[in-house]
Amino acid sequence: MSLAAGLALIEAIDVAVPDQGLMLKWPNDVLMLGKKVAGILLERSGDRVAVGFGVNLASAPQVPGRMVAALNAQVEPQAFAPLLAGSFARLLQLWRQSQPCLLAQAWLARAHPLGTRLTVHASAGESLSGRFDGLEADGALRLALGDGSISVVHAGDVLL
Repeated sequence: MSLAAGLALIEAIDVAVPDQGLMLKWPNDVLMLGKKVAGILLERSGDRVAVGFGVNLASAPQVPGRMVAALNAQVEPQAFAPLLAGSFARLLQLWRQSQPCLLAQAWLARAHPLGTRLTVHASAGESLSGRFDGLEADGALRLALGDGSISVVHAGDVLL
C-alpha cells in the first residue's frame, strides 16, 4: 500500500505543479530536485491502515541535516486535497486488483535510479550501505552490498 500511496502523491503533485523534478525515495518520501517536499506515514491497527500525507505546500520546516523544499503556495490546499484524494482512490483500487509486482514497477519508474548509493538506518545504531537494486514484489528495498550479496529491507530510514 505504501507504493500506491507514493505513486498517488507524486501524481497529484505533478498535476498541481508540473515539471518540478520529482522523484520517489523509498520508503515514503517525494523529493523535488533532491529535497524532501512530501512524505507518507502508514499506521496499521488490526485489519485497518491509516495513511497520512504531508506536503509542504506553502513552506518547508527546517529539519537539521535534511534538505527540504516547498511548493511555495503554487497550489492551495483546497485545490490539492481533491487531486490527492482522487489519485489515491484510483491507485488504491489498482493495488487491490493488480499483481504487487506491477505497482513495484510503476514505483521504480518514478524513483531514484538503480545503482544509487544508499544508506539504510534500519534500527537504532544499525545501518547498511550499498547500491539500490530495486524492489521486491511486496515493495521491500533490495540493497546490493559491497560483498555482492543482496539485503532485503522491509523498514528503515534511507539516505541518498
